[in-house]
Amino acid sequence: MSLDTVVEDIRDEARDRAEEIRSEADDEAEAILEEARADAEEIEREAEQEAEREITQEREQRLSAAKLEAKQARLGARKELLADVRDAVETELVELSGDRREELTGALLEAAAAEMDDAADVSVYGRADDAELIESLCDEHDGYEYAGEYDCLGGVVVESEQSRVRVNNTFDSVLEDVWEDELKTVSDRLFEQ
Repeated sequence: MSLDTVVEDIRDEARDRAEEIRSEADDEAEAILEEARADAEEIEREAEQEAEREITQEREQRLSAAKLEAKQARLGARKELLADVRDAVETELVELSGDRREELTGALLEAAAAEMDDAADVSVYGRADDAELIESLCDEHDGYEYAGEYDCLGGVVVESEQSRVRVNNTFDSVLEDVWEDELKTVSDRLFEQ
C-alpha cells in the first residue's frame, strides 16, 4: 500500500467521520429545535390559559362591582323615597287642622295625664300654632297650664315638678315609634316585587 493510498483512506475515513458527526449534530440540532418548539407551544398554551383566567376574573370582578353599584343605587333610591314619604307624613301632621287636630291633641294630652299621678301643677308645652288649642284642652284638667312653645309637629309635652315626670306625646314621638315599628311594612308596600 502506498502512502498516497493510506492518506486517501485516512481522508475518506475523516470525511465519513465528519459526515457522521455533521449528521449527528443535525439530528441533535433538530431534536433541540423540536423540543424548543414543543416548549414554546406549551408556554404559549399556558400564557393563553393564564390570559383567559385573568380575563374571566376581570369580567367577574367588573360584573360584581356593577351589581354592587346597582344595589347601592337601588338602596339609595329606596332611602330617598322613604325619606320623601316620611316628609310627606310630617307635612300632613303639620297641616292637620280643626276637629281632627283637636281630637288627636286631646287624646295625647289624656294619655300623658294618665301618667301624672294626680299631680297638682302640670305644665303643658306644644307647638306655637297650637297654643290656643292646648290652653282650651288644659282648661278641662285641674292644675294643667299651657307653659309655652315646644318645637314639634303637634301634640304635647307634659311635665310635673311634684312627680318629676315628663311625658313626650308629640306627633313627632308618635311618628318615630310608628315609623320604627312599621318601616318594614311601609318598605314592602312601596317596593313590592
